[in-house]
Amino acid sequence: MERGNDAVDASPPPPTATGTAPETAFDRHWSQDLLTSVRCSVLLLGLLLLVDGGAGTLTGPRAALWVGLAALLFVVLFPARVSAGQGWLVSRRLLGTRRVRTDELVSVRCLDGVGQRLVLRDTFGARVEIDPQVLISNPPLWYRLDEDARLSDRRGSLTCGATALRRMAERIDRETARTVFEVSGLD
Repeated sequence: MERGNDAVDASPPPPTATGTAPETAFDRHWSQDLLTSVRCSVLLLGLLLLVDGGAGTLTGPRAALWVGLAALLFVVLFPARVSAGQGWLVSRRLLGTRRVRTDELVSVRCLDGVGQRLVLRDTFGARVEIDPQVLISNPPLWYRLDEDARLSDRRGSLTCGATALRRMAERIDRETARTVFEVSGLD
């Protein structure tokens, strides 16, 4: 069975002890993010064509250049579609799919910078990078990852990342509490 980064297992997850397939958690905001990336690309294309046409310099090759630039922006902004189930997490991007076994994690690191990334590695060498905001916005995804990461820690395979997971849990708890207070009017 291939467990590399680009391996895609289309089969359903195996049944649990109760005989039912475990739930799969998805990024609930992915379609909104996709729509936003399409809108940004179309808006850029429209503005470029409008300005170039208004200046009287719009030609076929220039229009093709602007379409290419808008397409490049779409590729850059295309959101990863993250899903997780019992023992796995998948990040599907426009140019490829990456899968990691979350019940066999070796390391979890949080890369800080302009765009934060959470990097997960498993014992088979697979690596997945995801935006921590996806986990914050989707508690079922976080629950799946946290549950399996704890299992990896108990098994002894998780050698690096307990601190990153603890920080992520604290951040998610803070965001959840803030949301509850805002919704209830207690902020």
